[in-house]
Amino acid sequence: MAESGVAPGWEPHTVVTEERLDPGRVLALASIFDDGLPPPAAGDPLPPLWHWAALPTWASSSQLGVDGHPLRGGFLPPVELPRRMFAGGSAVFDGELRVGETVRREATVESVTDKQGRSGPLVVVVTSTTLTGEHGSVTEKQNLIYREAAGSDSERGQSDPAPAAAMTPAGAPIAPAGPGTWEFRTDPTLLMRFSAATANAHRIHYDWPYATGVEGYPGLVVHGPLMTLALLETHRLAGPPRRVAGLSHRNAAPLFCGQSARLVSTPSDHGATVELMGPGGSGPHTTVDLTLE
Repeated sequence: MAESGVAPGWEPHTVVTEERLDPGRVLALASIFDDGLPPPAAGDPLPPLWHWAALPTWASSSQLGVDGHPLRGGFLPPVELPRRMFAGGSAVFDGELRVGETVRREATVESVTDKQGRSGPLVVVVTSTTLTGEHGSVTEKQNLIYREAAGSDSERGQSDPAPAAAMTPAGAPIAPAGPGTWEFRTDPTLLMRFSAATANAHRIHYDWPYATGVEGYPGLVVHGPLMTLALLETHRLAGPPRRVAGLSHRNAAPLFCGQSARLVSTPSDHGATVELMGPGGSGPHTTVDLTLE
């Protein structure tokens, strides 16, 4: 097997399940944002991409790898490169899913591609998922990137970039900061709660010694899906929102727990572009392009 390849014998397959968009899990995500909006209740439209919390997939404890992710070689390919990143994706919304209804989920791995990045070999895995309910459907693609472990000591973080801020309770993560602009604040408790709400056991989000000493980050890493959902939440906060017909999202750089960040929404020809800007206006770290009706 090539260093960045996939072991022979693995083939993509489609997993089909029927699952309920659990109102309790939706309420959990609303409680994490705590932004004053009414929590979506049973029968209400599910906000875009909130199925990440409403339909979490919990792996058995014995099926978790050292990084906290499910062992590869089942649904996801047995990629040998150890560091996994959520790079973005896209979604198309035909009608709406509703909180409390049962949906049919069909998921498969669409492609596995070897690439050469600036830091070494990469493997890009694209998954495709369709959720179908009584009143509509969502077709989503996610891009996952696997890369080599941090090599030299210079690549390994020695301390959190904002330790004092990271240890201070941030309160509600999204706060108004001007027209079309919101502060985005993170702390370890927020990251832990979001990990639990989305069944994300990746240790870079809650295990400081692992994140810094093993994966080489300078601190706890804010979830890519959390940044994406926070950007989408600003669309609801700016309301009354136009319906989201489609979106694309991409994560260009990590944000670390406690670092200052802002969410900035800008109208566009197709709807809106929302960007997460990091410390000192760096970025964008994460961008969401919305197509609105």
